[in-house]
This record gives sequence, structure tokens and C-alpha cells, in this order.
Amino acid sequence: MTAIALAPPRPAAPAVPVRHVVAFIFMIFGMFMAILDIQIVSSSLSEIQAGISASADEISWVQTSYLIAEVVMIPLSGTLTRIFSTRYLFAMSAAGFTVMSLMCALSDSINSMMVWRALQGFVGGAMIPTVFATSFSIFPPAKRAIISPVIGLIATLAPTIGPTVGGYLTDLFSWHWLFLVNIIPGIIVTLGAWFLIDFDKPDFKLAKTFDWTGLALLACFLGTLEYVLEEGAGDDWFQSTVIFQLTVVCVISSVFFFWRMFTKSNPLVDFASFRNRNFTAGCIFSFTMGIGLYGLTYLYPVYLARIQHYSALQIGETMFVTGVAMFLTAPIAGRLSTRVDPRIMIGGGFVGFAIGTWQASAITVDWGFWQLLVPQILRGVSLMMCMVTVTNIALGSLTPMQLRGASGLFNLTRNLGGAVGLAIINTTMNQRFDLHIQRLHEDVNWASPTAVERLNNMTGAFQSLGSNAGAAALQQLSALVRRQAFTLAIADIFLLLTVLFMSILLLMPILDKSKAAAAGGGH
Repeated sequence: MTAIALAPPRPAAPAVPVRHVVAFIFMIFGMFMAILDIQIVSSSLSEIQAGISASADEISWVQTSYLIAEVVMIPLSGTLTRIFSTRYLFAMSAAGFTVMSLMCALSDSINSMMVWRALQGFVGGAMIPTVFATSFSIFPPAKRAIISPVIGLIATLAPTIGPTVGGYLTDLFSWHWLFLVNIIPGIIVTLGAWFLIDFDKPDFKLAKTFDWTGLALLACFLGTLEYVLEEGAGDDWFQSTVIFQLTVVCVISSVFFFWRMFTKSNPLVDFASFRNRNFTAGCIFSFTMGIGLYGLTYLYPVYLARIQHYSALQIGETMFVTGVAMFLTAPIAGRLSTRVDPRIMIGGGFVGFAIGTWQASAITVDWGFWQLLVPQILRGVSLMMCMVTVTNIALGSLTPMQLRGASGLFNLTRNLGGAVGLAIINTTMNQRFDLHIQRLHEDVNWASPTAVERLNNMTGAFQSLGSNAGAAALQQLSALVRRQAFTLAIADIFLLLTVLFMSILLLMPILDKSKAAAAGGGH
């Protein structure tokens, strides 16, 4: 009888202590709050403006101050974790975020709101990369099919539903509840982090050599970069003296910052992880994904508000389709990440992005919920396909010591991608709007029989206004032309994004297949 050789059974994945799992759940809620607060105010800025007596130019700082402060903290979190440990840093971050949320709700002026929002973004920013690093350090690779989709879902769902949650809270209660809603969960997360997290130990001796000069350079570099990207398009870029001066500060501070980081033996931000090819590729994919996440979260509401005149709630309900698609795709993406070549997953995700934006490039002034349904679904599915796999690719092959700093850099690239994406979108929108309105004005003139007939019909509709009928009709025709030009500009942006998402596929060959397979599940 022929003996049949049986393959030895695979060793079981080490069990994760229940205490660690519960602690991680608290951490996820903390990260969700920090990311949610980026966009939760976006649909309620007019109500906040009235409540704190801010001008139209000032009110954007409610969002900008948070983003600038958060983007400075994210790469700093790795060093702070080594000094204070995950337990102390996360608990202090959650507690500080909760207190700052209360102070934001109590603000009665734009100046106080800016201060509290900046502090809220700074202390809350530490929670985001800490969760990513922790997920890869306490859970074995066999658990990533479950953990990575959860992390990806929270990181992408929070900014997507932010405007929806903010709109509901403001309509049902008041704008103060955009911040008060954080109080109870914030207290619970703080207590959970303090009593349950025990992943590592602090090393307070490192505080003696803390690089304060590096921190100042980091703040100047990223703070001015974020401001220039946020405000540049609205201020016509270098036509603004402030934008030009801050750009100079950004360039100079970045040169000195990188020089300091590469020459110090114990740098504030360690860039050694970029020697890992997959981490570098993952950061590039994350940057592009940030454009798709934050850029489209901005572009769809702009169209719906300015063209369809949707309310904040209607916009939120339309955008919620993406959230549902992400929620349903998360477990599927997690399962596929252990069975399918990660390059196929990432490629499929960006192709899905491209198909969605290509379909949206046919947008007209009549598009509403149903016309945007398929592009929104494609965006949600693609986000989850990319987020789960890109996170595994970038962080899956790093050591626990590398993870602390690398997680911050990885999350920073996504945020910077969003900032760059918004800058490109706003600049392109302004330029293409000017171009299309010029072309439409050439068509809509007194030599055009169609335009004259349309104007006469409008004038007839305003006969009740008497001698003002002609002026009212001309004004309405001008509004229609501007509406059409704005829609055409948005269509051009969707087409530009399609080219971007397809172009990123050219980077697929730089992925290390062996490490990619290990990160995806060891196949």
C-alpha cells in the first residue's frame, strides 16, 4: 500500500489577549472621532459663522486651523510614542481632544474658535497613526483580513459621512453639538485607553534629547504647506503676497528640516522606512488615494449645492451612498486581501476610481441622486479595495520599531494627497470656469437666433415686472450661462481625475512581489 504524505498543519495564529482587543476597540473609536472632525463642520460653516460673528473670509479657518495642526502632529506621533508609550500618548490625546471639543462649543469669537480648533486638531492627530501602528504590532498577519478592513473603513468612512452627521446635528440641535457630541465618547475612550492599553513601556529619557528645533522646522514646513494648498487657489496663488511669502518660508524650512532629519543620529521623524520599496510605493498610492477620498468628498457637495441647490441634509443623504458601499465592501476586501495578489487589488481599485470619475465626466446641470448613484458606489468600493491593500503593502513588512514612525508618514501622505487634490481641483475649477464662460458668451450673443429667442421667451415670462422684464430676463440668462460653465468645469475635473487614477497604475511594477504577497496573507 502506498503511503500518502500529509502536509504538516499550519501553526495556529497566536491568540490575541482579550484585553488588547478591547483596548484596540477604544482606540478605533478615538481615531474615528479625530478623522470625523475634519469634515463634520463643512456643511455647517454658515451656522457657525452666524454664531461666532465671523466674516466670510474668516470662517474657513474653522476647518483650516484644524487641518494645519493635525498634519503637524501626525508625523510627530512616532517619536512621542517612544517617549510616552502608546498608553500615555493615546490617553492624553483623547483627553485633550475632548477638552478642546468642549472649548470649541463654548467659543464666542472666531479668534477663540481658531485657537481651540488648532489645539483640537493637534492633540487629536496623534490618535490616527497610533491606531495604524498598533494594529500591525499586536495582531498577527493571520488577523489582518479582519483588522485591515476595519481600520480602512474607519479612515475612509469618517470623512465621507462627516458632512452628513454635521448637517443632521446642526438641523436637529445647533452647531454647538458638532463639538459637544465628542464629550461622552471622548471620556469613555480616555478611560478605556488609560486602564486597558499596555502594549509598550515609556522611555522618558528620550525627552531629554527631544529635538525642539526639528519640531519648529516641521511646524513651519507642514503648517505653511497646508495653508498654501488650502488658500492658494482662492487667493490666485502667487498673485497674493501672503501666499508667495509663505511659500518661501515653506521651501526654506523644508530644506533645513530634511537636512536636520538626515544628519541627526536620533531624528524627530525617521525616514529610514522609505528604503523599503513597498512602503514607498504604498505612500505614493496613499497620496493618490487621498485625492480620491478628500477631493471627491469636496467636489460632489460643491456641485450639489451650487447647481442643484441641495440642502446640507440632501447633500449628506446623496453622499451617504459611498458610505454604504464602503461598509458592504469592507469584509469582502478583507477576505480578498488574503487570497488575491495585492497588485491586482490595488489596480482594480484605481480602475474602479477611474471608471467612476469617467462616468461622472458626462455630468450635466440635470444630474441628481440617481445619476450620481453608480459613480458613488464605484468610489466606495474602490476606496475599500485600495485602502485595505495599500495599508497592508506599506506597513505589513516593517518591524515594530519602524511601524511607530512609518505609520505617521503613511497617514501624512494621505492627508497631503487630499490637500494637494483640493488645490488642484479649485485651481482647475477656476481656470476651466473662466474658459467655458468665455466660450459660452461667444455663443450667447445678439447674433445668435437661438439666444435671442430664449431671451425673448424669458422676457415674456417676466411681463408682470413691466419695464424691468428685459433686465430680469437678461439676469436669468446670465445665471443659466454661469451654471452651465460651472458644470462643464466640474466635468473637466472628473476627466482629469480619470487620467490621474489610470496613470498611477504605471507604478505597479515597483512593488516587491514577495513582500507584497506576505503582507497580503503569505501566499
